[in-house]
Parts: sequence; structure tokens; C-alpha cells
Amino acid sequence: MTFHIDPAEPPNIIRRDFLKRLSAASLAALGTAAPRELVANESLKVIHPPATADACILIWMGGGMAAPDTFDPKHYEPFRVGLPVADMLSTFPAIDTSVSGLQICKGLENIASVMDRATLIRSAVQADLGSILHSRHQYHWHTGYVPPQTVACPHIGSWMAKVLGPRNPVMPAFVNIGQRLEGVGESEELKAFTTAGFFGSEFGPMNLPFPADAAQSVRPPGGMTSDRFVNRDKLLRRLVDQNPNRKWMSDYQQESMLRSLDNAYRLLSSKDREAFDISLEPEESRKAYDISHFGRGCLLARRLVESGARFVEVTTEYVPFLHWDTHANGHETVARMHTEIDQPIARLILDLEQRGLLDRTLVVIASEFSRDAMIEGVPGSTASDQATEKVDEMKEMKHYGLHRHFTGGSSVVMFGGGMKRGFVYGKTADQRPLIAVENPVSISDLHATIMTAMGISPATGFDIEGRPFYVTQDAKGKAVTELFG
Repeated sequence: MTFHIDPAEPPNIIRRDFLKRLSAASLAALGTAAPRELVANESLKVIHPPATADACILIWMGGGMAAPDTFDPKHYEPFRVGLPVADMLSTFPAIDTSVSGLQICKGLENIASVMDRATLIRSAVQADLGSILHSRHQYHWHTGYVPPQTVACPHIGSWMAKVLGPRNPVMPAFVNIGQRLEGVGESEELKAFTTAGFFGSEFGPMNLPFPADAAQSVRPPGGMTSDRFVNRDKLLRRLVDQNPNRKWMSDYQQESMLRSLDNAYRLLSSKDREAFDISLEPEESRKAYDISHFGRGCLLARRLVESGARFVEVTTEYVPFLHWDTHANGHETVARMHTEIDQPIARLILDLEQRGLLDRTLVVIASEFSRDAMIEGVPGSTASDQATEKVDEMKEMKHYGLHRHFTGGSSVVMFGGGMKRGFVYGKTADQRPLIAVENPVSISDLHATIMTAMGISPATGFDIEGRPFYVTQDAKGKAVTELFG
């Protein structure tokens, strides 16, 4: 059951209510009994498909990446004073790619050169949730469920960690790179979906907000020897054993937490921890990524997948009103984002290919929604317009850009992992409203496609205290089979 939120409420009231209910659901997860996998039945036909990928890297463009300014260029009008907002579809001209007839936006020249390895979905759509909040849409994308829920929903990376287990027993199955969970706006909302939920902490992410410092995360705290670190673990276990009736969480959740500590200590004493140290990368390779915080995250992701990580998310980092959250100065901000992502993403794809990893590694570039210069949500939506300044025509450069949240049509790019190469799926209208007009792909069906590539049936489910809960909502997600090579 979901809580209903009144879209007529101001965004700040909605956000507080959302957070309060999310916190209650998260706390409830601590008392959750062990989830029990649902057995296959005739109605669901839960049969895991053959995997076309062993690992997944999610490249997360947090904040709302505008498809018309990245992977789905439309009619371009350069900035000029007096330019009507109604004429502003794309603020970057189109450029050719390595696929004949396929164009993306200027500023992504390096990515353009590797599009012959990609499947480009131009018809991804997001649900109209009444009010458009980044936190709600990011929660929906990462878990497949519209928040808030009465159950703490697992992140898709946690589903992979739980169902598939680790590729390398020493390496964390799920790593989250580049997103701070403290000290930024909406931090509690971000924490709500960056979690294993009812699966338990052993299936949750290892959070590495600063890729350059990742090596420190697999070393004992400053000045502490490995032996002393292990002794702390033994002391913790003794305290738990001596106080069996003092429960802060269910037996299952407590045992899961202790197993996650076991995993941490195993990594601490392994040579595989060198994968976290990007300073060990050859200088020429390191320089190719060392152009941004995000670029260093891509390098770290490649090293971790190479060493056996199952699922890695790399984000440009969601911070309200920064990066892809372009409520003002949209064109100039997106130009900067092009520079930050273009070379690292292209180099990641080429590096995976050169190492023989791309065929079995699914790389997904996605965002919570797209953007438009005029429409908030979709045509006819009652969502409030959250643009910081509303004008009918361009008066100064800060007005030039796509400043509204648009959910009617966005782009997702997929490389490797069994996907077709040089393939375009779906289409959005060429004139506003730029909604998906061919082969719309919902979040549920996109998740089903990703899970199918990883060898997980979209109908996979677990019983949570008498309630069935599935990897795609109500087990209804359908893989887009046309995308597979």
C-alpha cells in the first residue's frame, strides 16, 4: 500500500510529509523478519532467464538530464535576446555519431564516437506522481516503487546482490560511487532508496562519495592495525552474545549486519582491496578520467567491476539546484556537464571493451526525468511549475535552457551486456510536447530489461511478513526483447 500525497500542497510541505513517512518505513525495516523467496507458481512462471551480463554499471545523471540537450536533439535555436521560449527545444546543435543517421548533441563528441556500441532508448517515460520531486522520482527509478511505501524497498543493486550474490566473495556486490549522503539537500530522501531495505545491510551499498579517497575506505582507521580492527569485531560479537535479549532490530536484520561486518573484514585483509586505489592506475589511463569528480568515479567503477563487483552506481551527484538540476542558467550548466561526462563515459566503454569485459558488463546511462522549456510534468499535469524565473522570451543568457521537469519522454543509453549495437529504440515527437510517440518504455519495463540481462526474472519475489514483494512492481514488468542482440 502506498501513502497518497496531495499534489495541491506546496512542494516543501510535500517533501516534509514524504520524509516523515519514509523514515517510519525505514525504521520498520529494522523489525522485519527474514524475507522468504516466493516459489515459482503457474500464474507467475518464475523462471530465471539466461544471463547476458554478469555485472552492471549504472551511470546516474542525478537531477534531470534533458534529453533534447543530450541524446535526443530537436530543432536548435541559438541564444538571442527576444527568442520566444516556445521556440526553444534544444539549446545545442546536433552532431553526427559513429552510427550512420544517428545524431546526439554537440559537446558529447567522445560519446558520439562510441554510439556504435550502444542501444539508445529515446522513449523512456516516467509516471505522473502528482507532484514532481527529485527525491520521489529518484526513489521510483532506483526501487521500481512509488514512494512512500509501508515496506523499505530495496535498491535494484541490492536485488542483484541478494538474488545473484557476489561475483568475487571478497568484493562488495553493490558499490555506490560519488553521492554524498550527509551535508547536502534532501540527504534523508537519498538515504531512503540507497539501501537494501528489507534484505538487510549485507546486501546494501558500500558508499564511496569521494572516488579519490576510496582506498581509505578499505584500510583500518588512521593509526589502527588490522589486528586491532579485528579485535573490535570480536568485542562487538561478544557484546551481542552476552545480551541476547537486547534487540535493536530483528534477529534476521542483526545477523545480516554481522555478516556485512564479516564481509568488510574479509576485504580488509585481501589484496583485492587495491582495486579501490585509483592512484595505482597507470598515469596515462588515470589522466583520461581525471577531469572531474564523476570521471574519477568512472575509473573506480571500471577497476571494481574488473575485480569482481556485481553492481556499481556512479553518479554526477544529486544536489538540489546543481549539476543536472537546471532551474536557471540551463544551457551554461549543461555545457559544463557535457565536459564532465563526455570523455570519462567514452573511455569507460573503450576500456571495458579493450579488457574483454564489455560483452558481459551492462552499462546504463539514465536520469529521473528529462526537461523542457515550458511544460512541467506532461501536458495536462497539475504539477506545480518549479522554474525559478518565468519568462516568455529570452532577455538574458540565464533564461536560455530547459528549466522545467518533463516526464513524457527521456533517453536511456545502454552499452554491452547483450544489448544490440548501434540501435535506436522508440521516438519522441519532433515538436512540443516532446512526448514518447513510439514504443514507450516504463520504469517497470526498463527494470525488467536490466534484470533479464542479469539473469533475474522480472517476476522474482519475496514474502515480507505475509506480503509478496517483487523485483518489478506487482511482477508486471516486461523486458523489451527488441533491445537484445
